[in-house]
Amino acid sequence: MNEILRIILDWSEVWALLIPLIYLLFKNHQPRYLKPVTIYLFVALLLNVTGNIIAEYKAWLPSWMQSNNPLYNVHSIIRFICFSYFFAALNQSSFTVIKKMLPILSLLIFLINFTVAENFGNPQHLSGNLLSAEAYLLLIYCMLYYLAKLRNETDDISSGSDFWIVTGLSIYVVVNFFVFLFYVPMINHDSLLAENIWYVHNIAYILLCIFITKAFYESARHQLTV
Repeated sequence: MNEILRIILDWSEVWALLIPLIYLLFKNHQPRYLKPVTIYLFVALLLNVTGNIIAEYKAWLPSWMQSNNPLYNVHSIIRFICFSYFFAALNQSSFTVIKKMLPILSLLIFLINFTVAENFGNPQHLSGNLLSAEAYLLLIYCMLYYLAKLRNETDDISSGSDFWIVTGLSIYVVVNFFVFLFYVPMINHDSLLAENIWYVHNIAYILLCIFITKAFYESARHQLTV
């Protein structure tokens, strides 16, 4: 892979977040239901900057700081919490029981996985189980959102900024579910293949950030027309 393109993709988890965050500098009056997404962007930027610095300069760091894998686990948990709050803040009246059960289910998966199957601070690889479970649960949220829209017979399903958030998130989790699920076996089998496959994740992450920016734009445009 071209070296410049490789560097751009390696740092995409940082600069992609700057797209919606820079837009927020100019249009910071967003609806309350978008606040969890905004919080996620700031926390994700901190985690991703730290993770990339560790990856680039680990040779100069103490041995216990040379792996950024635990940060990906923290990032996964934070992302799920923030987007769970986002879906809860939408106040859709359909499928409320299922949506209330999802956080409980995620907690059980987290406890069982890191008690029985994996080590949270494993320096060798990130938690494929955690990331794939997160993607699966977020996809359920997305599907319930679309089903609720259809049940309510919304005339224009794409009229709200929430639609763009959910669509970007849907693309991200659908693309990456199998990346997360098979990432650890790929590392053990062919580390170079695993590294190249991760660029698929990075491209999907860029798309997620673009869709979030689109949501902020639609929200600001709607406020101007009201």
